[in-house]
Amino acid sequence: MTETPPIAPRRPSTITMHGHTRTDDYAWFKDPDWQQVMKTPDVLDADIRAYLEAENKFTEAALAPAEALGRVLFEELKGRIKEDDSSVPAPDGVYDYYVRYETGGQHPIFCRGPIGDKERGNEEVLLDGSREAEGEAYFRVGGLRHAPDHGRVAYSLDLNGSERFTIHFRDIAADRVLDDKIPDAKGDLVWANDGRHLYYALIDDNHRPYRVMRHEVGTPTADDVLVYEESDPGFFLGIALSESRRFIVITAHDHTTSEVHLIDTAGADTAPVLVAPRERDVEYDVSHHGDRLLILTNADGAEDFKIVEAPLADPGRANWTDWRAHEAGTLIRSVIAFAGHIVRLERVDGLPRIVVTELASGEEHVIAFDEEAYDLGVSPGFEFDTTTLRFTYSSMTTPQRTYDYDMATRTRTLRKEQEIPSGHDPEAYVTRRLFADSHDGARVPISLLHRADTPIDGAAPCLLYGYGSYGMSMPASFSPNRLSLVDRGFVYAIAHIRGGTERGYGWYTAGKLMNKRNTFEDFIAAGEHLAQAGYTARGNIAIHGGSAGGMLVGAAVNMRPDLFRAVVAEVPFVDVLNTMCDKDLPLTPPEWPEWGNPIEDEAAHDYIRSYSPYDNVASQAYPAILVTAGLTDPRVTYWEPAKWVARLRASKTDDNLVLLRTNMDAGHGGAAGRFDRLEEVGLAYAFVLMAFGLAG
Repeated sequence: MTETPPIAPRRPSTITMHGHTRTDDYAWFKDPDWQQVMKTPDVLDADIRAYLEAENKFTEAALAPAEALGRVLFEELKGRIKEDDSSVPAPDGVYDYYVRYETGGQHPIFCRGPIGDKERGNEEVLLDGSREAEGEAYFRVGGLRHAPDHGRVAYSLDLNGSERFTIHFRDIAADRVLDDKIPDAKGDLVWANDGRHLYYALIDDNHRPYRVMRHEVGTPTADDVLVYEESDPGFFLGIALSESRRFIVITAHDHTTSEVHLIDTAGADTAPVLVAPRERDVEYDVSHHGDRLLILTNADGAEDFKIVEAPLADPGRANWTDWRAHEAGTLIRSVIAFAGHIVRLERVDGLPRIVVTELASGEEHVIAFDEEAYDLGVSPGFEFDTTTLRFTYSSMTTPQRTYDYDMATRTRTLRKEQEIPSGHDPEAYVTRRLFADSHDGARVPISLLHRADTPIDGAAPCLLYGYGSYGMSMPASFSPNRLSLVDRGFVYAIAHIRGGTERGYGWYTAGKLMNKRNTFEDFIAAGEHLAQAGYTARGNIAIHGGSAGGMLVGAAVNMRPDLFRAVVAEVPFVDVLNTMCDKDLPLTPPEWPEWGNPIEDEAAHDYIRSYSPYDNVASQAYPAILVTAGLTDPRVTYWEPAKWVARLRASKTDDNLVLLRTNMDAGHGGAAGRFDRLEEVGLAYAFVLMAFGLAG
């Protein structure tokens, strides 16, 4: 096996803050011009590039015993994908718009055809992702939007994984790409009604969407008009189109506060109008309906959110009146407005539900489902004046089903069921919902999947997945990839820990800022409960998390290394304290409401230091660990995982592998091609199986 790459002999950094001095022994990983690295990875310091490439070779050599298994896993994973797949068409005017894949194709093909053309004999290809990706080491479509008159499309492309998109335009009738090209943009795209003007968000040098611009097709980018600029470095901008298509919605937000401006799509030169000034810790989102706005908000102490209405002519806070009052324990996640109905997606006791309100009568009803744990998604589509709601349903045993639901007759039509070409029998599997008692008595939901013939006697290996940050809920949805572990006897579990919103918004606030350690305690409690209930045993658990979930598994393994046998940490946010102390990094100011500001707050500094995985690596035995990174990742910079791996190797007292694999051609999301991504999944699963002695 190749020797572990040596730590480069560069001088460590000494950092003093709030009277505390600490040494960052591996600070040499941080390139002094990270912004240029994000834009042009080829300028990366030669020593660092050589180090990362040597690490990749070391990881490849270390996993050589599982090479044959990796090939088997890839073919299994690929065999569960319908290669010539297609989405259910979404109607807009006289066209159906849809996305499809071709056999062997890595990337989506965006298409349209006349309404009702089931044979697709008159298909028009708007963008062929696989053709566009030829010759590119990385390729991802950020978004594609057709103009209201259906004459053009705008689309955004990322060619290195840095999430800096370039916007392109295509004339559909002429079948040609236009000369217009807009670099350094976010992926959001919104057309004005005239079909000539496009609104987009521009990204600054710190990777923050900070300006909304308006581009007229056929004119130089230098002539684009500034529509709105956000001056607060802690806020990001996003743009969207209201369901009614009446307004372009500009949202300025951090993790706890938001502010909305509206632009009337009828006039390209219309100035944005403020809905309500931002107030700290008040969030709101806007839907338009007739002469009013429906606003989803946590204002007035509505922790789990409520819906208010406000007159379009004067929508300020003084004119907000409750339309759907706050109900503690019922978290409203989103609202979709139709001409005759309002749809809201809620979460109650960890499970989602869809509620439909008929505006004419005021009657509302819940769309019912039977399984113990499941996931739902809703899609607003392109049409406003319709009674059809499209939603998706899946569970950990049931592949995704796409339904069209008639909100007037309350009937549903199955439009598509996810096909597993290699075969799938839901009856061969069991999904359960368990609850673990955390350190303070909080009841932590666990979604569980295993084969029906797997003995529940404590002998089964287990993979425990978690995230627990930013209020994100981890869905109990179907994933064909998991079956490669479950069919080999694993119990697959998802811990719905604090920091997410599975049990309401309070579940989120109880796992952030000065409550963050609850997230890790909940995750450990989930592992302990699975062992106590006989689903697995202590020391027979693999844990898996990515990004903030990588921080989760990093903190958990520092606290309880004896509980786990293997760790997979994908692009892990593990150097929390150093990152939150560096205000020049792309996401640091917007992240302070989530983690705390250690620069100004000594208590926040000390609390983050108490759990930050990198700062709490100890001289103790650790399980086998696989860490991944992306060279152009603007969210978790590549040096964070590299530093953590180096410190683990220097400190741990065991002989277990600690591996680092950096994708030199991608960023935070890893490989963009659907088969390339399966290679990464196969690598992680091969590592887990090898750690459990199941690679033969």
